[in-house]
Amino acid sequence: MSGARRGRRLQGFGSAALLERLEALLPEFPQVRLCVALSGGIDSTALLAALAPARAGGLAVRAVHVDHGLHPDSRRWSRQCRALARRLAVPLRVVRIEVAVPRGESPEQAARVARYRALGAALAPGEVLLTAHTQDDQLETVLLQLFRGCGLAGLAAMPALAPFGPTWLARPLLGFTRVQLEQWLTGEHLPVVSDPSNADERFDRNYLRRQVLPAVRARWSSVAAAVARTARHAAEGQQLLESLGRADVERASDGAALSVKALRALDLPRRRNALRYWIARSGRTLPDARRLEQIAGAMIDARPDAHPRVAWRAARIERHADLLLIAAAAEEPAPFTPPREIEWDLGASARCELPQGCGALELRPDVHGPLDLDALGACLRVTWRRGGERLRVRPGGARRALKSLLQEARVPPAERARLPLLLRDGELIAAADLWIDASVRARGAVRRRARLIWHKAPHGPC
Repeated sequence: MSGARRGRRLQGFGSAALLERLEALLPEFPQVRLCVALSGGIDSTALLAALAPARAGGLAVRAVHVDHGLHPDSRRWSRQCRALARRLAVPLRVVRIEVAVPRGESPEQAARVARYRALGAALAPGEVLLTAHTQDDQLETVLLQLFRGCGLAGLAAMPALAPFGPTWLARPLLGFTRVQLEQWLTGEHLPVVSDPSNADERFDRNYLRRQVLPAVRARWSSVAAAVARTARHAAEGQQLLESLGRADVERASDGAALSVKALRALDLPRRRNALRYWIARSGRTLPDARRLEQIAGAMIDARPDAHPRVAWRAARIERHADLLLIAAAAEEPAPFTPPREIEWDLGASARCELPQGCGALELRPDVHGPLDLDALGACLRVTWRRGGERLRVRPGGARRALKSLLQEARVPPAERARLPLLLRDGELIAAADLWIDASVRARGAVRRRARLIWHKAPHGPC
């Protein structure tokens, strides 16, 4: 089929034009199962009604309606959707959900997240979800993203085909306007759900749709098609940025972490791009521009022992020495107060239970152990870091700051304060089971050897 002929067919909406669009979007079409997200409004009603005749030819189509329960008429809308599905002879499943609104999030955003979660859970394996977003929705989305100061990813708006969990989400109506759908539905004589909240101009999208866009369209009649082209160009640019970010992150990766040294070698815009890709790949939402700037700037430039942290609602990023680590956001643990120094009578027990749930220390006899038991004496003291501790980890070597040893070993800061230290006559001889001082290290034909083991409490504060 020639491009000109294909363009003429897509100028008007109908079953043939919709099927042609789906064929272009989905390589396996029509041997694919489709599930329409049905709200009962003009757009989703047109989508389902235009697909319904193809069921006679073997196309697998059904619908899911999500009832948020946020509006007093939501049960009535569900009944209308059931009646529409029966009239079209299309299977319909109604899913009722409760929407929890997290602190700081709008009810509309919370409802949207809950709706897509419910739709994803309702899909059968391999089934493709179809939503009824139109060219007008794309225009509104791009403008709202622009007003919020978004980047290319925001301007790319809604792709016609996108991954959706293990399957795909397709938007086959992005090439059609709402007016085209309304005109087609008028000829089909199909009822639609009327949601009065669509007239509430307190919501940004409604205000834009009712107050701003009529004036814009009066001046620029083809604005929706033009902005749709802009969104496609932005999507291509975003794909290039993601490819560059993937390459930079692969070079900087150290397991699940990123090398600060590798990130520092990138210029600032490229560094921000790599960080955005890394955070998004972890499955977490991106931080705002201010926090991203902190991560890309001050956190990368900080001293290795500064341990800066940047947190937002979805996650937190911490720096440990030369590594950036990302983790789920969590409540800050209570500050750790080091216990009082305690005495360990080696003659009474080879095991010392530590206070505040910090586990236990054990001296275990071992013919290959690094500790000379006879050099320890009869009684040791157990304490915790106060600062300034030093160890001679190699015979004849210089005494080294425990702080430096912990940094080089990349011991997490939260664990450093909880590290039990062994003292003999007031001198540090061991830092848990990580390092022992040369003065107690077994050498040659030592009569009694042992190994020091720190048993960390699995659920305690340590």
